[in-house]
Amino acid sequence: MALKFKRSGTITKFVLLILGVYMAILLLSVRTQIRNAEADLRALQTQVDEQTATNASLAADIANRNDPDTVLAIAKERMRLVESGEIIFYDTTN
Repeated sequence: MALKFKRSGTITKFVLLILGVYMAILLLSVRTQIRNAEADLRALQTQVDEQTATNASLAADIANRNDPDTVLAIAKERMRLVESGEIIFYDTTN
């Protein structure tokens, strides 16, 4: 006895079409979410790199905290302190 397959009706075709459209929309949505997540990942990686550089600089400052030249450089660059007798010139041409 041979099996006979029933032809699919229009309702079945319509349901499959709707399901296909839904899957395509879902795929596009997931792709957008992946792109956004990748952009967030790049931004966070940049922040991590910047923080790592800052931490390395601070670790070097801590390691050289007893070095008078390092203390003087930090005082001048970060704290904008001057030694007695030093003169600061400000460029006002810009």
